[in-house]
Parts: sequence; structure tokens; C-alpha cells
Amino acid sequence: MSVVGKKFPSVLVNAMDEMGDTFQIDVLRHAIDNKKKVVLFWYPKDFTFVCPTEIHAFQEAAADFAKRNTLVIGASCDTAEVHFAWLNTAKDNGGIEGVKFPLIADSTRRLAEELDILDFDPYDEDSAGDNVTYRATYLIDEEGTVFHESINHMPVGRNVQEYIRLVDAYTHVQTHGEVCPANWEEGKEAMKADRASTAEYLSNN
Repeated sequence: MSVVGKKFPSVLVNAMDEMGDTFQIDVLRHAIDNKKKVVLFWYPKDFTFVCPTEIHAFQEAAADFAKRNTLVIGASCDTAEVHFAWLNTAKDNGGIEGVKFPLIADSTRRLAEELDILDFDPYDEDSAGDNVTYRATYLIDEEGTVFHESINHMPVGRNVQEYIRLVDAYTHVQTHGEVCPANWEEGKEAMKADRASTAEYLSNN
């Protein structure tokens, strides 16, 4: 069930920071209390193959998100101890050493189940998943409302720059009250939400 246009679920989960310290976080309250947007990305498992490429890509873009008043949070169903081991494994050995944003350790799967992003269905006797999450991504605004969600299957990595574009587009809507057409990027022309503006945009593009 989609959560776009709704408040992100208020669920308290364990997480680990860059220093290896564990703490609890409610992503909804974290966004509201800090008055920041959040990009929350779920990945299937620590110590796998596509996952570290995504995590390093989000780390490389962390400063770009920060400029946009946006916090980056990673998440999986691994335990905090497994996160700690992976954070202390060198990049050239498949680890994520150097990653600075927090990682949620939803080992109870409370939040993942609430979001319905697990690959295993306990009510389906033919379900053969590992009870881990798909590559789900949520963009949450300063009031805790989800303005984008997407889910990739396990083998398909994400394009981090697309999430930056979506943050830019939503911020433009918030700031200017205009809507953003297909392939819109920061600096490009947006539109008023009416037929005349749409017709003018299409005729000029």
C-alpha cells in the first residue's frame, strides 16, 4: 500500500551512527523535529554486492542532499552488530568504511512490515524470499509527509541523482507553487497548474 501523500509511519527502530553507537530513531519525528527532508533508502542485506555500491553513492551525494536541507538514512533488517562490522570493513574489501549517515537496524522488521516491503509473505506458503527488504526509497518532507516512494527488485541498483532531482522539484513546488513537467531539473522552466500554462509550455518545448 502506497504511503505517498501520507505521514511516514511512526515506528521507533534501532539505528547505528558513524561512530558505531546505537540509538533509537522514529523517522517521522526525526524529519519534523529537525525541520528537514529525509531520503530513506532500504537495501536487502549487508555484505552483499549491489548494496555497497548504492551506499557509497549516497555517501558521495550526502553533501548535495545536505545543501538541500535533506538528511540521508540507510536501512536494512540486519542487526546493529552486523552494521558495525560492515562499517569497519574497507571499501576495497566490499565494506562501507567511511559512510557517515546513520543506518537503521530493523531486525524486528516492524517498520519494514508496516511499509510492506519485505520479499517474504508469511501468509503465502509458496513464498520463498529471505524475509529481507526490496530496494525501497522514501522521500519525506519537513512535516513528515511522503512525497515520493519507489521500489526496485534486488538486482537493480538506484540512480541517486534522480532523488536529488526529485528533492529539487518538490522544493520548487513548495517555494513557488508551480508544478514541474517531465524531465524538469533545477533552473528549468516550471508551469502553473492550468491548461493555458501547459499549452504554452508544450508549444515552447
